[in-house]
Amino acid sequence: MAEPTLRALVDPGDIEAVWKETAQLLRLISPGLDLSAAQTAFTDMRRLFTGTYPGWRACNTDYHDLNHTTDTILAMARLMHGAQVSGTRWTDTELTAGAISAMFHDSGYIQAESDTEGTGARYTVCHEQRSIVFLAGYLKERGWPAEHQSLSEGMLLCTSLRVKVADISFGPGNARLLGQMLGAADLLCQMAARTYLEKLLFLYYEFQEGKVPGFRDEFDLLQKTFAFYEATRRRLADDLGGVDRYMLPHFRARWGLGQDLYAAAIEHHIDYLRRVIAQGPQSYREMLRRDGLMEKLEKLHGRRP
Repeated sequence: MAEPTLRALVDPGDIEAVWKETAQLLRLISPGLDLSAAQTAFTDMRRLFTGTYPGWRACNTDYHDLNHTTDTILAMARLMHGAQVSGTRWTDTELTAGAISAMFHDSGYIQAESDTEGTGARYTVCHEQRSIVFLAGYLKERGWPAEHQSLSEGMLLCTSLRVKVADISFGPGNARLLGQMLGAADLLCQMAARTYLEKLLFLYYEFQEGKVPGFRDEFDLLQKTFAFYEATRRRLADDLGGVDRYMLPHFRARWGLGQDLYAAAIEHHIDYLRRVIAQGPQSYREMLRRDGLMEKLEKLHGRRP
C-alpha cells in the first residue's frame, strides 16, 4: 500500500475540498461554532486571489499563490485541531480569528487595481505589514469585533522571519499560541508541498523583483535551501514553541495515522534536493519535473541561465 500523502487527504488545488476540510476541523474542535464569518472570509479570500475582489488585481506571484494560501489554511486548522486533541481549549473567537488570519496572511502580495508595475513580488520584504493593513481594513469593513484585529495582527507578525516572537505584544488567552501556530503553518506547508522544490525556482524570481539579496541564481537558491531548512527547524523549536508537535495528534485523531505527514514530506524533499544538488548546475531542472512547472518556468523566464 502506498504511503499516505497530504495531497491524497485534501488537494489544496481543490478549493471546495479545502473549505470542507477546514470547516470539518473547526466543527470537530467546537461543534457549536458559527462558521458564517470564516466561510465569508474564505469566499472573499478566493475572490481576492482570483482578481474578482473590488479594487484589487489577481495574485500574480507564482510561489506565494492561492495554493500556498490554501496549504496554510489547512496547516493552521490541523494545528488547532491537534492542540485541541491534546488538551488546549479554544474560544470560538480564537478559532475564527486563527482561520481568517491564515486566509489573508499573504494578502500583502496582492496589488491594488491602480498598481500595475511588475508583480506583487515587489512587496516581498514588506508584505507582512501590508497584510496586516489589508486584514485590518477588511475586518472593519465586515464589521467584525476589534478583538479579531488584535489577534490577527500578532498572528501575521509571527509569519515574518525578521521578527522575534518574544518581541511581539500578544493579548490574553491563546493569542501567543495562535501566532506561533500561524508562523509554523506558513513554514511547514510550503516546505511540505508536493511541488516545493520546483516552486523554489519561482521564488528566486520573486526575490529578484523584491530586491532580496543573497542569491546568485536559481541553483544558488537551491543550495542555500539546506541552510533555510536548518534555520526553520530552529525557529520551529525556539521562537514558535515547538507547536509542530500538534500535527501528529491531528493525524492520529482525524485520519488514524501514526505519522506527521508534514515532517515526512519535508524530509523527503530535503533528501531529494541532495540528489539534485549532487548532479550539479547543469542538470537540476531536468530533475524537477512535477506538475509541468518547469515548462511554465521556461515560458516566464526562459531556459536555464
